[in-house]
Amino acid sequence: MESIPSASYSLTLRVEFPHRAGALGRILTAVGDAGGMVGAVDIVRIGHERSVRDITVNARDSEHGRHIVRSVEDLPEVRVIHVSDRTFLMHLGGKIEVRSKMQLRTRDDLSMAYTPGVARVCQAIAEDPESAFNLTIKRNTVAVVTDGTAVLGLGDIGPRAAMPVMEGKAMLFKEFANVDAFPVCLDAKETEEIIRTVRNIAPGFGGINLEDISAPRCFEIEERLKRELDIPVFHDDQHGTAVVVLAALINALKLVGKRMEDLKVVVNGLGAAGVACTKILLAAGVRNIIGCDRGGVVHGGRDDLNGSKRWYAENTNPEGITGTLSDALRGADLFLGLSVPGVLSVEDLKAMAEDPIVFAMANPVPEIMPELAHGHVRVMATGRSDYPNQINNVLCFPGIFRGALDSRAREITEEMKLAAAEAIAGVIPEESLVEDYIVPSVFDERVAPAVAEAVERAAAESGVARRVRKDEEREGYSGMPGVLH
Repeated sequence: MESIPSASYSLTLRVEFPHRAGALGRILTAVGDAGGMVGAVDIVRIGHERSVRDITVNARDSEHGRHIVRSVEDLPEVRVIHVSDRTFLMHLGGKIEVRSKMQLRTRDDLSMAYTPGVARVCQAIAEDPESAFNLTIKRNTVAVVTDGTAVLGLGDIGPRAAMPVMEGKAMLFKEFANVDAFPVCLDAKETEEIIRTVRNIAPGFGGINLEDISAPRCFEIEERLKRELDIPVFHDDQHGTAVVVLAALINALKLVGKRMEDLKVVVNGLGAAGVACTKILLAAGVRNIIGCDRGGVVHGGRDDLNGSKRWYAENTNPEGITGTLSDALRGADLFLGLSVPGVLSVEDLKAMAEDPIVFAMANPVPEIMPELAHGHVRVMATGRSDYPNQINNVLCFPGIFRGALDSRAREITEEMKLAAAEAIAGVIPEESLVEDYIVPSVFDERVAPAVAEAVERAAAESGVARRVRKDEEREGYSGMPGVLH
């Protein structure tokens, strides 16, 4: 099934055409007939005989965009002067920058911000390393670290090609939680080299966000860094996804009237995210989880399992089910897809339990399109922004790090992740829950502050917080460091 046009494939066509009635209409009709979606139409110049306008068009993909351009070029008396890809324009020169928090206007300013005054501050930190949280940007900085081996659905494209994603991540940190994040793209793939490099740069940061590192190396890298560093280390591909999945499930269960402990859950795709989702669901009380990969159901009798899948076989599938994904789905309450497009059929949905829940999160094409699933599932969610119930990590990681930084946590515990999931779910009042609204919008300004406060409390309760604020200090909490309403 074809996807609908999206702003991610947005073009601006500068078009010259005869200045007479109906000429522009024919161009817009050609765009529509080619399957494009017209946005803005802006005047560049109008002449006596010919006019020039910029026409913004959304396409389905790059090839579809080229087809739309050709359709306009084929019109008589029409000339496409040039075509701009709006996504590429947004990335010109990068998407982030560093700015000073104060201006240096006098010699006194310079002597305090830099030499000689700065030496006193350096000495104070040398005597009390913890004071770096108060006297440097460490209190509000996160390194977004990748080796470029598992970027989006593109795979191993390398650290340079990963930069636009890491810049985007840094933007999200700043926009949603006022956290200063820096892209750190490593030209290294060896596990030990990555661990050593991150350990060496850690003094300048209050947290480490691991991103787009391929499995199974990502598991060891995260575990080692968590043991060796005294600041939070969080692999968002694993735990960010898991937290938002749990939040969505908490609210979906309110609609279908089922309990965590009674669910039969089938997880398809057992990479980093699939394993992390399984672990958080187990921690939340789910007892019956069955995992599937390309070889079918994961169970103890298989001899083709790597280390993480051996763990999976030992800790899930309590009934010892074998067979295919379709076999596992019989009577299942929840399908959780973190795999590939099109693996789920309507017949599979019909075999599930009453009021089935489907989280089909393969991107950009899910395991089953919502149009196909309609009428066969009670609650449907995807990873896409153009359908209801988008399970998006941006609901999670800005608030988690805001709370972790504000509490100066040494790590992010399971209790902090569970608290984050409950906070995301709780943003939507129970009376407002409906099948196509189980997770808040990524632009809902209530989310990051709610998550941050919940995480900060959980950090204190689980004993990993260096700083515990009183309740009155949190009142009116805005999600920004040290800012009250």
